[in-house]
Amino acid sequence: MPLTPMRQILDEAAKAGYGVGAYNVNNMEQIQAIMAAAKETQSPVIIQASHGALKYSNMVYLKHLMQAAVEENPEIPVAMHLDHGPDIKTVKEAIALGFSSVMIDGSIDYAVKDASGAHPPRSFEDNARVTKEVVDYAHARGVTVEGELGTLGGIEDDTQATAVHLTDPDQCQEFVQKTGVDALAIAIGTSHGAYKFKEEPKLAMDLVTEIHKRVPNVRLVMHGSSSVPQELVDEVNKYGGKLEKTMGVPVKAIQEAVKRGISKINVDTDGRLVVTAAIRKVFQEKPKEFDPRKYLGPSRDALAKLIAERMKAFGTAGHAKDYRAMSLDDMKAFYAGKK
Repeated sequence: MPLTPMRQILDEAAKAGYGVGAYNVNNMEQIQAIMAAAKETQSPVIIQASHGALKYSNMVYLKHLMQAAVEENPEIPVAMHLDHGPDIKTVKEAIALGFSSVMIDGSIDYAVKDASGAHPPRSFEDNARVTKEVVDYAHARGVTVEGELGTLGGIEDDTQATAVHLTDPDQCQEFVQKTGVDALAIAIGTSHGAYKFKEEPKLAMDLVTEIHKRVPNVRLVMHGSSSVPQELVDEVNKYGGKLEKTMGVPVKAIQEAVKRGISKINVDTDGRLVVTAAIRKVFQEKPKEFDPRKYLGPSRDALAKLIAERMKAFGTAGHAKDYRAMSLDDMKAFYAGKK
């Protein structure tokens, strides 16, 4: 089975009322863990890579690792998604590698940084212009496009805005009409990175409901959705880590957001934490160990367990065989018919 268009995966999720996790990867073990969880739970899945991940893996390695994942698990619908694509150049590189979905983050200007390393927000008009350029290029190739309105706090890879701006529902319908995006990342108070909140967050859930009413045929995306469980923070610190007190987005809040119209849930930090905790444990308990398989293997298993838990919590489990996966050629015909 080839990679599945993300648009189809999210449309099917919206029909059945569940959410689909989008899990970030940088290496082989992470891909193996995600696919092991998807196979165990029989879940469709979105695997995503940031611009930083593409640079880390030298791009072509990630392409072939994904091909292996799909070949090994033909019964699982899998989309490969570019997370926070900063510009049209990166989008084109991802599509050339075979990604079935791309995000263009036109909400902030990646070409400019202030003294702290943060990027300024783009105007609505500039965001719409950049996003429309990507949509035209990607849809001609059957590739799904995710855009963003509003900006999140926190830091993840090179994604750091100078200020937090919640999404304005009044702009959503105009943005969708101008750009033709398939999915829209909205800012409702979540945050990138590990250090999200000092206490349980109060998210703007009413925004999800209102935006879903305004653009019912566009799939809504929740970024910065790692839960940062205290037990994972404690585990990292138990084995020599120095993580400060932090909280993420509770799973129950994500479940509520799914009920209100969120279809895609981005999870990165939780995976980083569980991998780091497992590796630190091996290093401390078995200091003579030097075989990478002996610490990467346990970290892979721990990540697979965590992701399987998220797939069950988001309602994704058991839906892998609900539909026949479309091809990018199928999607090209679909988009051509909409013009």
